Amino acid sequence: MLERHEVETFLTLAEELHFGRTAERLRVTTGRISHVVRKLERRVGAPLFERTSRRVRITPIGRQLADDLAPLVEQMDAAVRRAVDAGRGMTGRLRVAFLGEYVAPVLLKAVALFTARHPDCEVEVHEVQLYNSRASLLDGSIDVLVASYPFDGMARGPALMTERRMLAVAAAHPLAGSESVSLEVLADHPVIQYPEVTSAEFKRDRTPGHTPSGRPVPKGPHGRTFSEMLTLVALGRGVLPVGEQTRRYHPRPDIAYVPIHDAPPIERGPVWPAANTTARIQEFVRAATDASTARSEPTG
Repeated sequence: MLERHEVETFLTLAEELHFGRTAERLRVTTGRISHVVRKLERRVGAPLFERTSRRVRITPIGRQLADDLAPLVEQMDAAVRRAVDAGRGMTGRLRVAFLGEYVAPVLLKAVALFTARHPDCEVEVHEVQLYNSRASLLDGSIDVLVASYPFDGMARGPALMTERRMLAVAAAHPLAGSESVSLEVLADHPVIQYPEVTSAEFKRDRTPGHTPSGRPVPKGPHGRTFSEMLTLVALGRGVLPVGEQTRRYHPRPDIAYVPIHDAPPIERGPVWPAANTTARIQEFVRAATDASTARSEPTG
């Protein structure tokens, strides 16, 4: 078994590829770094780094070891964080965010119930945009996000909202007066595209490359924000599949929303990095689910 300091030394050197910077980050001597690396190489039976007077390179065996160890260390750290959270009780701070105005009411009800259950835990609420939603989760700026599914690479909770899909078209578009349309019409019109940073699975769900019958869907221009994408629709640059709530929160005289009769519903709910599944996040998801259930129950 490797000691924790050995793993930390190896992964830091694999990142820095410089003995001096590695020693500085870990607050040890370069001789200590060399000693740990030599010990690991003896255990592995092969060089992990190629060292010259001018540079340090990681070997293929070293790269494979680093790729295998890094996620294990992340999981161990997450497990310790969860244990600390459980030991301290529900205190500290939880940063929650929403993507799209339509999920804000659901989020606020969830925050209210969570706060009532855990008054010692401070909750911050933020809004994110299409271009920074994933980055905010990955860099730790927010802990949990209420957004549309699918959100690839993230853990998810139960769906808090479902809504049918509609097609946003310019008010003067030939489809604007239709009672409903099929997904097959996407092959006949350019489709406005989400920002490049948007997750691949989400884009395949919202703006597919092919219709259900296999016809290719032409790509229109990209928008940076959702409002910008709708403006491109209004300008006649393309059409855009959206959720039904868009008609309520983005009513525009220059856009018509037409139901898509053969599309599955859109689901929205909490997402977060799986490695950051803390007790606070679990309790927030539970509160959000309970608040959503209470909201949807008939009231006499």
